[in-house]
Amino acid sequence: MPTQFSLGPHKQPDGTTVLAVSGEIDMSSAPALAAALEDTAGRLVVDLTAVEYLDSAGIAVLFDHAHHVELVVPELLAPVVTVSGLGELVTVRGPGAAPPV
Repeated sequence: MPTQFSLGPHKQPDGTTVLAVSGEIDMSSAPALAAALEDTAGRLVVDLTAVEYLDSAGIAVLFDHAHHVELVVPELLAPVVTVSGLGELVTVRGPGAAPPV
């Protein structure tokens, strides 16, 4: 059974906004993710560690906002980030991050 999509933004002491995302990011939830990314100014870390599924609609939203986001990616999503090329445009942290070259 799919996990319900949710967003939880919070500010770090240094002013960075962390947007914790959980559930599935697909064509039904991608507009909500896009709105949250558009409504956040300044440095933004998108924490995808609780995301269980990410389809092309979600990847497209992340590409649209690649200029101001940093991703925290679980191992499950690492291949999607790598194959899509998104990892070449944004900083990726977490267990799914590629090792530095």
